Amino acid sequence: MGAYDLLKPALFGLPAETAHGMTHRVLRAVQGTAVTSALRDRYVVDDPRLRVEAFGNAFPTPVGVAAGFDKNAEVPRALASLGFGHVEVGGVTAERQPGNPRPRLFRLREDEALINRMGFNNEGADAVGARLDREPMPDVPVGINIGKSKSTPLADAPDDYLYTYERVADAGDYFVVNVSSPNTPGLRELQNREALEKILGGLADAGASPLLVKLSPDLPEPAVEDALGVVDDLGLDGVIATNTTTSRPESLESPNRAERGGLSGTPIEDLATSRVRFVAERTDVPVIGVGGISDAAGAYEKIRSGASLVQLYTGLVYEGPSLARDINEGLLELLERDGFDSVTDAVGADL
Repeated sequence: MGAYDLLKPALFGLPAETAHGMTHRVLRAVQGTAVTSALRDRYVVDDPRLRVEAFGNAFPTPVGVAAGFDKNAEVPRALASLGFGHVEVGGVTAERQPGNPRPRLFRLREDEALINRMGFNNEGADAVGARLDREPMPDVPVGINIGKSKSTPLADAPDDYLYTYERVADAGDYFVVNVSSPNTPGLRELQNREALEKILGGLADAGASPLLVKLSPDLPEPAVEDALGVVDDLGLDGVIATNTTTSRPESLESPNRAERGGLSGTPIEDLATSRVRFVAERTDVPVIGVGGISDAAGAYEKIRSGASLVQLYTGLVYEGPSLARDINEGLLELLERDGFDSVTDAVGADL
């Protein structure tokens, strides 16, 4: 039994957002201290077979932290010390936002899942951009996830995204346009082709690069194909598949399944993997696979389905801080079993 197994009952005795806040404070406290060096020695897996080159960045491993865990870019170095090969911060909005009323984050323990309706709570682009410029960055790529301010009309979304990008532009190794969160009213309407062209085109004209778009698993396949057409037409650099889902699989057992918001974790793993495959079959740009990853087998399935990189968040809640290390070590075993020389060789092997 590991240390997290002993700590987990106490954390799970607290409201989910309270436990997350405590974890965040611990990471802030140790970031930049000798503790992070000790964490690196324990959790970082350094093996050339895990290295991935994607959209102009070198990733030491394919396993990263998804947006939402570090909304205000406060602990990217601490997360990197846990063995993650990249950290995506945000979502960041132009305006400072308190988010939706609490409670807004719920565990579905029986299902190893979360439902959140956070609502892009963050300190705003000015504050987050200043922190990114001021604080040292980790030695792994840092992505910045950009969302729309709740008060901004949909028609003004391109200017809203552009304002945020301009305030974080100097610090990011890649930038993600989030038009797929289910918790900002009307946001998913921006996944239509015309709206995407205006938002992404404006950012591309402003020099945003590498530029990716994050899509919803609930988007109908023809709409996904339209979005990928925009990716190709504008020469974007990548796609993230997927965000959380508003659907509720019949398999859910937790009483919290009735809560509103986006579902993440084990119940959406198959849905997310199928969407990774669908996207990878229709575009030549790198795909980041997200959704339900909690072990090496799940990460490997997304990689073989076409994901160059993978991200997780909910898995951390249930598996603890050793998860990136465990996945990376497991990936090495799977690569050796199947005769692949590297992660890159395994990308899309099942397509």
